[in-house]
Amino acid sequence: MPPIIKSLSFAALAGGLALTSALAMGKVLQRSAARSSHQQPSPERLFEAPAPTLPELVARGRTLFLDSCAHCHGADARGDEGPDLHAVQVSDRYIVNIITRGIPHEMPSFAKKHGADDLTALTAYVRSLE
Repeated sequence: MPPIIKSLSFAALAGGLALTSALAMGKVLQRSAARSSHQQPSPERLFEAPAPTLPELVARGRTLFLDSCAHCHGADARGDEGPDLHAVQVSDRYIVNIITRGIPHEMPSFAKKHGADDLTALTAYVRSLE
């Protein structure tokens, strides 16, 4: 095999390996960023039932919101210290997770304050803001 063909083959192989490595590293970084970011859309939204939005549930969620969340997100949920919650693009599961666990150095956990029924009502209220 002529030396030029060997060189081209080696260059193509090296380029392919570099591209594959870069794509793999990009996926790793993307997953890492999605885990640590509280603003990333969550793919599980496609597979879960939406939170019920009965008017009574939304009203209860608003009452809970005003009691627990309005001091940071504003009474109208348009944001103040916390972000605007209108038309959030994350799953219901993600909303519940954020309320339950909080966000380090940004938002406290409400796991001890709100049970499953409260979380359903809060999620319904946040969904009603769309």
